[in-house]
Amino acid sequence: MVTAIVIPIIFLYFYWLTKKEMKVNDSKWASTGHVQHEAILIGEIKSIIEEKQRFYYHRYIHVQSLRLQTETKLITVQKITPITKGLQKVSFKVGDTIKVYGMWKDNKFVFNEYVIEKR
Repeated sequence: MVTAIVIPIIFLYFYWLTKKEMKVNDSKWASTGHVQHEAILIGEIKSIIEEKQRFYYHRYIHVQSLRLQTETKLITVQKITPITKGLQKVSFKVGDTIKVYGMWKDNKFVFNEYVIEKR
């Protein structure tokens, strides 16, 4: 008799907990493309690496890693974009001089806004 009451309550609790967790992770996934503009880097693109990474279950992000040669050193910058149906990938070219606006995160510079400088 007790199990007929307790087991459905346990299932409902874990269903509610999972829905709550999914809602939190969906909002984090949607905000991955928004980065605060704390710093600016200017440099020439030396290499480009593009990859698709899993963020959470069925949510994916598109990561573009660029190696920028600044005046002093070689820095890795990343543009992270959540993959949606209407995603338009940005294309960069090796050799272009670019100015990126973003912030430092785990020894990498993460950006979402950029300007291609004229030579």
